[in-house]
Amino acid sequence: MGAAASALAPGSSPSSPFLPPTSPMPVLSARLRSVPLRGVAAIGMVVLIGACATPPQEENATQAGGDLQVVTTFLPITLFTRAVAGECATVTALIPPSIGPHDYQSRPGDVTALSQAAVLVKNGLEMEGFLDKLVSAAENPDLVVIDSSAGVATIESDDDHAHDHGDSHGHSHGPVNPHIWLDPLRAVQQVEAIRDGLAAADPSCADGYRRNAEAFIAELRQLNDDMADRLSPFAGQTFVAFHDVAPYFAERYGLKAEFLVDVPEMNPSPADLRRVAERVKATQLQALLSEPQEGARSFNTLAKDLGIRISVFDPLETGSEEQALNPASYFEVMRRNVDNLVGVFGG
Repeated sequence: MGAAASALAPGSSPSSPFLPPTSPMPVLSARLRSVPLRGVAAIGMVVLIGACATPPQEENATQAGGDLQVVTTFLPITLFTRAVAGECATVTALIPPSIGPHDYQSRPGDVTALSQAAVLVKNGLEMEGFLDKLVSAAENPDLVVIDSSAGVATIESDDDHAHDHGDSHGHSHGPVNPHIWLDPLRAVQQVEAIRDGLAAADPSCADGYRRNAEAFIAELRQLNDDMADRLSPFAGQTFVAFHDVAPYFAERYGLKAEFLVDVPEMNPSPADLRRVAERVKATQLQALLSEPQEGARSFNTLAKDLGIRISVFDPLETGSEEQALNPASYFEVMRRNVDNLVGVFGG
């Protein structure tokens, strides 16, 4: 990820455990116990374009903590869980932060990790399609599974668009879009679910989980307020993402989101690229925004042909090892996304 200077989140104090760092960051075949939990008319249009690459696997990041062994799935879930766990639990990411859930190939060590864990925290909504078989193979009847999407209002996937790609790509999201973590207020609900699940699994540290969650939720609410203020002048404007990552973000801030492909394993077809070109001709489009894993190189020719530039929107599906260890990474990335959107909207 491209480096970007960190800034103190509004409402934070030097003692906050979730402050962004001061230096730039590289931008069950057996019975399973599940915890039921609580759950812009615009002049221009912005197009977000990118794809998730598959970098070499890294050692999974861990965090020193208490005796409770907690396994998480991918980056945002790891960040939220670390924020809540604090010193009460040891958190291990099943998927290395450099690899997204769409690209992940499970390894034998994953089964071992799940067989030894007390808790598994997932996003849910079929984001981690590989997970059920691993959990079954782990044969850990005491494993508590926290589905952080429980009780979160969802948005249906665009079935028509997914169907258009079905024959050539054979991939799609499930019946609902899973990218709930890109809406800070839905992220609040995810953190609440993680808090409640960890407290139930480890009552001896319940107060610690609650205190940690309260502090992180306060930061999430402040983030939402700040993002809403910055994006309100652009209400009704449209952006088109490379894959179907942004409907919750768009809904929260009064924007309109479209996409080229359903999941990042797909490549844009000639028809997809023609559609982008037609939108550029019909609107005062200013930029293509790629995901940081892809970088701009793949789209330089397209941007040059269309006479527009390239910027970045990070869906937080992947990141650096350093980011994965610091829950404040969520705030930094989301604020940078808003900076980039405001820039391409002309603000």
